[in-house]
Amino acid sequence: MPVWLRDYSWRQTGSAVYLSLPLRGVRVTAANIFCTDQYLKVSVPPFLFEAILYAPIDDTNSTAKIGNGIIFFTLHKKEVAMWDSLTLANADREKLQYLRENAVLKAHEKAKEETEAKKVTKQEHKKYALEATMKLEEADRKRIENLKEKERQKVTKELELWKKQQKDAEKQKRVQKEGELYQEVEQSKEKKKEKMIKTRIPNEGTSKTGLKPTKGHGSYSMFSENLKEEQLPAPRSAATIKINFTSRVFPTALRESRIAEEEEWLRKQAEARRTISADLSELEDLKEEEKNPDWLKDKGNKMFATGNYLAAVNAYNLAVRLNNKLPLLYLNRAACHLKLRNLHKAIEDSSKALELLTPPVPDNENARVKAYVRRGTAFCQLELYTEGLQDYEAALKIDPKNETVEKDAEKIRHLIQGTTQDS
Repeated sequence: MPVWLRDYSWRQTGSAVYLSLPLRGVRVTAANIFCTDQYLKVSVPPFLFEAILYAPIDDTNSTAKIGNGIIFFTLHKKEVAMWDSLTLANADREKLQYLRENAVLKAHEKAKEETEAKKVTKQEHKKYALEATMKLEEADRKRIENLKEKERQKVTKELELWKKQQKDAEKQKRVQKEGELYQEVEQSKEKKKEKMIKTRIPNEGTSKTGLKPTKGHGSYSMFSENLKEEQLPAPRSAATIKINFTSRVFPTALRESRIAEEEEWLRKQAEARRTISADLSELEDLKEEEKNPDWLKDKGNKMFATGNYLAAVNAYNLAVRLNNKLPLLYLNRAACHLKLRNLHKAIEDSSKALELLTPPVPDNENARVKAYVRRGTAFCQLELYTEGLQDYEAALKIDPKNETVEKDAEKIRHLIQGTTQDS
């Protein structure tokens, strides 16, 4: 059971109440005090003090000082008046309970409001700090941009000055060169005139008039009218210049070609030609030419031309066993499977040929078109028209001018439209 504190003293003025509450032998902190506008409670186990104040107070400005075993309260009244007593007299138990609960609710609401106010203040501080940081960053950015602009203008001026100096120097050199050239031309003209005068003026011993040339400018001025004709140099002889162009494997011009992809394609083809399967001991009894994949391919082509598709497939099979890196073997075998209605095998061989026909270069365009068309044909015969149309459109991207492929693709589009309408 708590020990109720009854030993306290208080005094008042018109605007404040001064309450002295002795609590000796116990340690009191601010957490032991609870105060609202009309309710005051001090709970320090085992002691308890509770007061329903006579009139409302300003709990925000009111204070409590703890020291020397005494709590001294300064409670500021909301309205200036003299109280008849410290606590509310003649109050029944229900009213006192109501006042206590109301005081607790007000305290909770006040604490909540203070928490919200602190949160808002904290957000405002964060916002202010963010705005201040952004302003500083913007100021730094502008300062850096101004420095860059000044440096750019400085460099531009220096560059323009350098260009001007270069132009002036070139102009001065050109003028000097023209002056020197002019002097050389004048000197050559003077030398030619002197030479022609010397050749046309008779010698002293053979001269009938006995005239002697005088020194100075007037020595040949009397003959200037007869020395206007000058000998011109002979025309240059004609010649032929031979131009040798770098040999190229591909028909495209060098500026339009993709050198890296073309070189990779040539390297892959060279490696494929050298590849021979090593574990074919059961084929030792074959003739030497029958061990050549190219010879077998040509033989398969001849069989295909005569309509013997099974024999052609056998030839291509043996060639693939000898060398599985040549795309044309799979491409030709796919054509045979189309004739024999082995549609799934035709799709497999066409796909394998497309895998080997990389990278895409002008040298393998025709083979890639055939592979797409043959695989697309197999898809269409399996009534997979969408997949077939995709392969035909891929072939048209490679060779847009192929009218046959364009017509077949248009037929497939009509089939797809008809199938959609029927469904």
